[in-house]
Amino acid sequence: METALRAQRPVSCSPALREGRRLKIEPCVTSVPSRFTTWQTRNLSYGFPFRITAASADFSRRRNRKTASARPGGSSPKGFMPKGPVGTSTQKRDTEKDGEQKGFSSPTREHSALELKSDFDEEQNLELIQRNEIDEERDSEFGDHLEDTSTASIDSAALTTEQDRFVKNGSFVRNGEEAVESPQKEVVSTRDIDGMADVADDNGDALKSDEQDDDTMKVKSFELDEERIHEDILKLEMETNLRKQEAEAALKLEMEAKLRKQETERLAMESFARGNKLFFYPPVVKPDLDVEIFLNRGLSTLSNEPDILLMGAFNDWRWKSFIVRLSKTHLSGDWWSCLIHIPKEAYKVDFVFFNGQNVYDNNDKQDFSIPVEGAMDPIAFEDFLLEEKRRELEKLAKEEAERERKAEEQRRIEAEKAASEADRAQARVEVEKRREAFQQLMEKAAKSVDNVWCIEPSEFKGDDMVRLYYNRSSGPLARANELWIHGGHNNWKDGLTIAERLDKSKRKDGDWWYAKVVVPDQAMVLDWVFADGPPHSAVVYDNNHWQDFHAIVPNSIPEELYWVEEEHQIYRKLQEERRLREEAIRMKAEKTARMKAETKERTLKTFLLSQKHIVYTEPLDLKAGDTVTVFYNPANTVLHGKSEIWFRCSFNRWTHRFGPLPPQRMVPAENGSHVKATVKIPLDAYMIDFVFSEREDGGIFDNKNGTDYHIPVFGGLIREPPMHIVHIAVEMAPIAKVGGLGDVVTSLSRAVQELNHNVDIVLPKYDCLNLSNVKDFQFHRSYSWGGTEIKVLHGKVEGLSVYFLEPQNGFFGRGCIYGCNNDGERFGFFCHAALEFLQQSGSHPDIIHCHDWSSAPVSWLFKDHYKQYGLSNARIVFTIHNLEFGAHLIGKAMGYSDKATTVSNTYSKEISGNPIIAPHLFKFHGIVNGIDPDIWDPYNDKFIPISYTPENVVEGKRAAKEALQQRLGLEKADLPLVGMITRLTHQKGIHLIKHAISRTLHRNGQIVLLGSAPDPRIQNDFVNLANQLHSSHGGRARLCLTYDEPLSHLIYAGADFILVPSIFEPCGLTQLTAMRYGSIPVVRKTGGLYDTVFDVDHDKERAEAQGLEPNGFNFDGADSAGVDYALNRALSAWYEGRDWFNSLCKTVMEQDWSWNRPALDYMELYHAARK
Repeated sequence: METALRAQRPVSCSPALREGRRLKIEPCVTSVPSRFTTWQTRNLSYGFPFRITAASADFSRRRNRKTASARPGGSSPKGFMPKGPVGTSTQKRDTEKDGEQKGFSSPTREHSALELKSDFDEEQNLELIQRNEIDEERDSEFGDHLEDTSTASIDSAALTTEQDRFVKNGSFVRNGEEAVESPQKEVVSTRDIDGMADVADDNGDALKSDEQDDDTMKVKSFELDEERIHEDILKLEMETNLRKQEAEAALKLEMEAKLRKQETERLAMESFARGNKLFFYPPVVKPDLDVEIFLNRGLSTLSNEPDILLMGAFNDWRWKSFIVRLSKTHLSGDWWSCLIHIPKEAYKVDFVFFNGQNVYDNNDKQDFSIPVEGAMDPIAFEDFLLEEKRRELEKLAKEEAERERKAEEQRRIEAEKAASEADRAQARVEVEKRREAFQQLMEKAAKSVDNVWCIEPSEFKGDDMVRLYYNRSSGPLARANELWIHGGHNNWKDGLTIAERLDKSKRKDGDWWYAKVVVPDQAMVLDWVFADGPPHSAVVYDNNHWQDFHAIVPNSIPEELYWVEEEHQIYRKLQEERRLREEAIRMKAEKTARMKAETKERTLKTFLLSQKHIVYTEPLDLKAGDTVTVFYNPANTVLHGKSEIWFRCSFNRWTHRFGPLPPQRMVPAENGSHVKATVKIPLDAYMIDFVFSEREDGGIFDNKNGTDYHIPVFGGLIREPPMHIVHIAVEMAPIAKVGGLGDVVTSLSRAVQELNHNVDIVLPKYDCLNLSNVKDFQFHRSYSWGGTEIKVLHGKVEGLSVYFLEPQNGFFGRGCIYGCNNDGERFGFFCHAALEFLQQSGSHPDIIHCHDWSSAPVSWLFKDHYKQYGLSNARIVFTIHNLEFGAHLIGKAMGYSDKATTVSNTYSKEISGNPIIAPHLFKFHGIVNGIDPDIWDPYNDKFIPISYTPENVVEGKRAAKEALQQRLGLEKADLPLVGMITRLTHQKGIHLIKHAISRTLHRNGQIVLLGSAPDPRIQNDFVNLANQLHSSHGGRARLCLTYDEPLSHLIYAGADFILVPSIFEPCGLTQLTAMRYGSIPVVRKTGGLYDTVFDVDHDKERAEAQGLEPNGFNFDGADSAGVDYALNRALSAWYEGRDWFNSLCKTVMEQDWSWNRPALDYMELYHAARK
């Protein structure tokens, strides 16, 4: 048998080869030395142990081996056979089969050796050599084994078997594949090896000598290759295991296929027998696996259709729709099938069959469906969809942000381009002006003036030093002790740049003095005057009779080059000024936005904590997906003393897909009388809604007086749907303002709009409107009603959408808002016309909000004429601003409205006993007004000297006080300043105002009053008082008996105190504006004044209940003693504790009296109206 081995890298001995050595791998039939025993035991899978030896690669020093000539007729001696070329694989297999016929029978015992030869000559080939001779040194050690070959450890058959595992057809076989044959390969039979052994005996001495020389290399080479050979064995074992696993898997698949075929045939027979046209396999469908759906076309409405398709989706047709074509199956009968993969999110498969056009089999309009077992349930799937939507929204938000960034960048580039062009144009204009002036100057300039001045040398240029001579006796400086030159260049372009003292000259032709002057680099003309001293100290000047002195620079730069450079410098200066200006505006806008956001955040927390004595949550800020604990204190509610408290909850204003959750019995909390319940907030929640009851089935409820408890949720996937609110009003600031009603309409609308709701305002088109504050004012439409044509115009006021109604009957062309003898008729017509406009325009508002007596008719006109005719979606909210006017109309509106409000909680209590209010208390609420923080903003107020915030309130108010004192002619002194900004009516406490003026002056303070009286008698009374005070206390009192908007801003900023001594005050905005500017309010306890001002000495607990700190001084009585009590404490605090007073100013500025909080309250009311 012939074998061949191609040495692969894993069994090569490359380290030895690199050292110029030749390795010999020899099989040993005797015992192996101890140092090789372990290795031999581990590696018996090769079929025989190896001994690796290394010999020198220097073949010139070796003796040539003897070779025998081939013997004819196959009579070669035992152990010798001539080498032959390697044949093909087929030839080798033939050789193996015919071995005995050719006389190549294997001996009973054969020993083999494998010798790997490596030379640097490329023609040396790998050889596989079997040997049965052991060198003499090994014979003496293992002699017993050599003498008794019958006891050899490896017989020829075993050796042949193991060799066949690795060596076959001249290749090294691995992983069941043949390696590529070596192009120069020799095959040596065992007989050849035996013959070689005889020859080797003759050369034994030489070989022994060579082997002894290489003993050390043999061991080293063996140790280097042992680990590699072991790794190859492990790899072979892993590959064998892998093939085994693949075979097992293939067998399993084959068995499953057979089972599948049997099961589908059985199911097809059973389905057909039962008359079922549909079945699927496997019978139990699970997620993330395939299911095959079978349809018997013959039993279907598609029996005559050549094409059958399946159209489906998952989870009630909500997830991953698809269409699949069915194919004819092997099953007996007209069975068609398709394979569908079930996604891991599916809990049901929904589908129908069709022909690809218009013929369907939809299971008698019920569709087909297959349940999926072990999948997520519908609720989990909803959460999954929400997460998908969250990711989609985040992606869309990022894309939108990127688009906005690019658009903003493009806008910035275009703006910069336009600004640059404007600056260049301005630079050209400025250069032309300078050039004209310069030409006039050049006409006056000279090189010298006889007996007055001269320059030496006469020819000079920029950067040269010259001597400028002056004849002192020629002008007004003849008697001066010192002479100075104050100079510049080019018509004083850069101002004063030359200042040198003149020295006495030796010239004899006059009283000459000179100064050494360096000519400026760009100078074309030198400009100067002479003086008797240095700049800022001189008294007497010689300025050439007010024309200054001018000298031409003879060798200056070319004029055109100068003006080109001049234009460029002007342009650069304009660019820098613009950059600094825009940067300041940007930084201020960013700070304003940041302060507004921080204020809103604080206000929301205050809002959430305002009912902590009744209900609060942990955490305070609720986020979608969180688990929240709700704490409730029944001791402060109608459920006080109840043995059980039940928590009833839902989300999104009770509209969430989960519906109302099952009632929970609340358990006692650790903090006193509170009870608690826990709820998980879904991902699509924007609001949590709850009420409390005494029993599981209901009983007595605490539903917050019909409005329910609502807490906003942040981070939800769904935003609260915007409401559409329409205000129908007769006033609106700043275009049609008479009193506070106009402020409320504008400011409340803006605040609600900032909460992402839609707001429109319907207003009469007065002929006295201030249209300068209306943007995009244009004709909208016209319609007829009430026997007249009504034109509708539209515009934007303070960012709000406003519709102006202009009836052609002249009702609103009277030059005024109020004061006509038919105001009731005018405004009644307007109310009806406004509702008609909403109906004819197809508007469907959620809320129609009307105000005071002037638009009260909206409430009953809506219910009587429009609720059933196109505006059925709307609800009416009515606000009382002042019950003193139009009580009858207000009472009627209270009965027709869905919800009613007034402008403060205390005022609602004060008027609750009124017979027109009392029957409707169940829907009557008090919500305090706010102020517009953009109009009243000390950080961006153009009417005060410096802008300020709570951080620099002291400096800001000091500057404002000084400006106010200067403007009004008051004494500039560090005195407490009391301001009053009011209409002079009896409601405002006229007698208390007069007493406060007297008390302030008595305490050495300053007093400023701004306001006028609609009653001429009151106005004249205050004119006389003003004249008297200006005469007696001119430095400390000023009464400005008119209305002055800029002056009101300065008073709010410059005053230390703002006094509001009203007899009654539904809300009051003066005290709120005062606190916005850091002025301390001094007020009477009534209406909104009591709700917003907390006395520093008496209202700490009341303020804390509202999440606030004390912020002013108040009094009870409507007499002088009450005023004195509050005003004396305020003035004493200013005199005696300035640091404390300054900190109080900072505190009141940080409180939010804007519409942030009232807007939240109104939105709760709007939703309650729609319940």
